[in-house]
Amino acid sequence: MSKQEIEARIAELKSDYIRVQGDMDKLEANGGNVERAEAQLEKIESELSELKKELRQK
Repeated sequence: MSKQEIEARIAELKSDYIRVQGDMDKLEANGGNVERAEAQLEKIESELSELKKELRQK
C-alpha cells in the first residue's frame, strides 16, 4: 500500500469509527445490545493501529 492509500484508509476508518460510535450511543440509549458495535470498534481500532505503524515505517 502506498502512503496515500494508507492515509485514505485511515481517514475512512476514522469516519467509520465515528459512525459506529454514534450507532452504539443510540443503542445504549434505547436499551439495545451494544456487543456487536463494540466488536466493530475494536476491529477498527486494531486496523488503525496497524496502519499507523505501517505509515510511520514509510
